[in-house]
Amino acid sequence: MTDVAASDRPPAWARLYPPAISWDRPIEPRPLYAILDDAVAQFAGRPCATFMDKTFTYGQIGDLVARAAKGFQAAGVIKGSRVGLFLPNCPYFVICYFALLKCGAVVVNFNPLYAERELITNIDDSGVELMVTLDLAQLHAKLAPLLGRTALKRILVCPMAGILPFPKNLLFPIVKRREVAKVPRDGRYLRWAELVGNDGRFAPVPIAPVDDLAVLQYTGGTTGTPKGAMLTHANLYANTVQAGCWFEGMVPGQDRMLGVLPFFHVFAMTVVMNLSIWAGAEIIMLPRFELDTVMKTIDEKKPTLFPAVPTIYTAIANYPDRAKYDLSSLKRCISGGAPLPLEVKNAFEAATGCKLVEGYGLSESSPIATCNPLYGINKAGSIGIPLPQTMIEIVSLDDRTTVMPTGERGEVCISGPQVMKGYWHRPEESADALFGGRLHTGDVGYMDEDGYTFIVDRIKDMILCSGFNVYPRNVEEAIYLHPAVEECVVAGLPDAYRGQTVKAYVRLRAGQALTAEGLVAFLHDKLSPIEMPKLIEFRDKPLPKTLIGKLSRKALLEEEAAKAAQPEVARAAT
Repeated sequence: MTDVAASDRPPAWARLYPPAISWDRPIEPRPLYAILDDAVAQFAGRPCATFMDKTFTYGQIGDLVARAAKGFQAAGVIKGSRVGLFLPNCPYFVICYFALLKCGAVVVNFNPLYAERELITNIDDSGVELMVTLDLAQLHAKLAPLLGRTALKRILVCPMAGILPFPKNLLFPIVKRREVAKVPRDGRYLRWAELVGNDGRFAPVPIAPVDDLAVLQYTGGTTGTPKGAMLTHANLYANTVQAGCWFEGMVPGQDRMLGVLPFFHVFAMTVVMNLSIWAGAEIIMLPRFELDTVMKTIDEKKPTLFPAVPTIYTAIANYPDRAKYDLSSLKRCISGGAPLPLEVKNAFEAATGCKLVEGYGLSESSPIATCNPLYGINKAGSIGIPLPQTMIEIVSLDDRTTVMPTGERGEVCISGPQVMKGYWHRPEESADALFGGRLHTGDVGYMDEDGYTFIVDRIKDMILCSGFNVYPRNVEEAIYLHPAVEECVVAGLPDAYRGQTVKAYVRLRAGQALTAEGLVAFLHDKLSPIEMPKLIEFRDKPLPKTLIGKLSRKALLEEEAAKAAQPEVARAAT
């Protein structure tokens, strides 16, 4: 974790910092669970979590957290234990997350859609011996075979019926019996009723916020290899406070947060779950993104806050029956996870009247480092200015040390209280990522005279074409200017002559037509010859996306590699 002194406040963004927000506001390191304790003390009777029309108050959540903490301790969880959460968005996630933190344990987030190989890798790397999941057959079927084969020794099974309202809670085990797992009754399994069947008087565990880990967040980092980013209590507490400062106008105990992004992802963990609890807001939880459900939920539940990714905002702005739904309750939205096209921002704001701003961060920074102000200058294409107590520096791609002048490109580096402690059991990669006391993001960008940062591209995504650097994001932004384009990804493919060549994957809007020749003609005055796509592939179906809805260049490159390997396989077979 890197501390930033108030005297280091750069004049570039000080001039334009929002008047109601202080960049040098002190952020005292605290255990992360303090945000829940504060909310329970102030808002015990207020809604905390609403799931499938069943609402839990802050008082009820606080009681269940205490009971779960005592149950975890009885099950052998001690300070430093790594415990996995294999859950979709639901109240159990919040309860177990904070209960484990109160035990001094380290939460390890697992995506319920992980393939077996990914589960095994992260379980064994983290040393998770206990995993929390639902009694759904599709989840149990993934975990059960790993008992004994990996570090995993026990599974806590939480009943889906227990978080459903009456009469759904009674009907679910009957109507959906094929979807309910048949869980053996042996020592390898712990039931929810056993965990929380106590008086809640757990043994308090001393926490050193700056040093003690709260979460292991697995990420590809700057190299693509899965690594556990060690996020301390102080890291996550600081980023929650930073996000709370940025969301000007929140009313403690009054806001409602729409939680569509998965809590196991660092963006939603901080900006949806932790921020809501810090502010005493109600979290309206959806277990997955389904556009019709999201529109209906906004219309009926009236959320005021809605962090999401650009593809979700695009889907809402383009929803054909949008006029049938009242979206006016939305007041503040922050986009993360991928670049926010200006046309998406404008279309969403026009459709909802809601303020939408773009932020930026990484798993290694808990995650938010910069954001455009909600009520200040927004610059098209910019990721905004640094959050309180955060420094952004652009350093040389050659020596990784020299700070580049204003407007010059280099690697975007972050310093601040939200920066991770390092990577779990990877000292060399930790030293590389935190070289020189800065978090090296792997992103290429520049800072303008006002302190706004612009990302050009990922270092690893740069296309080296005939000795020239081509940035896929620049090409994508030019293609998105064509009104017929719905989605676009640009990647570099191997080329015997140029080294790499530029390929564009394009999906058109419904009812639109465009040829490769027509697109090239459109781009003629927008791209240099070296940037111009030499290969253009139109697709009828949506382009592949990651599990949080980001367009996936990696998936497209894997497709190309598989196609390239096919002739080799055919020759080998003959």
